[in-house]
Amino acid sequence: MKLDVSELIALLKGDSQADKVVPPSGYTATLTLFTSAAMAFLAVFALALSLATGRLADRWASELARSSTVRISAPAGQMEAQMRAALEVLRTTTGVASAKALSQEEQRKLLEPWFGPDLPIESLPVPQLIEVIEDASGYDSDGLRLRLSAEAPGAVLDDHTRWRKPLIKAADRLRFLGVLSILLIALATGAMITLAANAALSANAQVISVLRLVGAHDAYIARAFVRRFTLRALSGALIGVVAGMLAVAFLPGTSEAGGFLTGLGFQGWHWLLPFVIPPLAALVAFWATRTAALRRLKELT
Repeated sequence: MKLDVSELIALLKGDSQADKVVPPSGYTATLTLFTSAAMAFLAVFALALSLATGRLADRWASELARSSTVRISAPAGQMEAQMRAALEVLRTTTGVASAKALSQEEQRKLLEPWFGPDLPIESLPVPQLIEVIEDASGYDSDGLRLRLSAEAPGAVLDDHTRWRKPLIKAADRLRFLGVLSILLIALATGAMITLAANAALSANAQVISVLRLVGAHDAYIARAFVRRFTLRALSGALIGVVAGMLAVAFLPGTSEAGGFLTGLGFQGWHWLLPFVIPPLAALVAFWATRTAALRRLKELT
């Protein structure tokens, strides 16, 4: 049986007599409300994860794509000369916006997370690093490598490609897993509501038989179950979304020190996206209950 406009209008308006067919309370009502709330709560976090990884991938793509590093390894007596030669090559390279040799203090800060703040960098053979920022047009990395090898043999250009691609790929996979999680949550919600609807139909088999004896059609009976379970799913999902958004709101905000783990909250208009979850949960409940009700009513014939 297809859903026509008149059936949809009747579903939205409701029928007080038909609604009496479905028990207003009991374990099926509790199961539907709890399942919808729990799944909506999880969907909020899956959505937050998906959006956060999307922002992370974009940030990595934009930041790492425009930055490079020149590493100079040479004897102590040649380090200064090769550094100046490399800086001169970079200064005259088309597409390079700026090039800056990092001081010992700046290099110490880079190594501090791994070796601590007391690393004696002055007595260690640490390569000299030059930070390179490219402009919008970019530079020819192969050509720059050839010029550096000629002017500063100890200089090695790292354009961060080997770092950028795996990081962006990992972020994209996390975003995909977030979307997949939302789909699995929707399927699990539909399965649980289907079980609850079947249980309610079985528990009211005698009432359904009496309704049929007095002339009630299956569409009339099914509509009562569909309406009741759809509203339960909508209410439960709304509760779960509000609880999930409150939990996300208390997560730490984005910070450079915390990195990805402190940027899982919603930003800007993304705070409106979780409110799409309750209508979707109601739609899943609608189709799951309607399919289960029509199939179960045929079995009870």
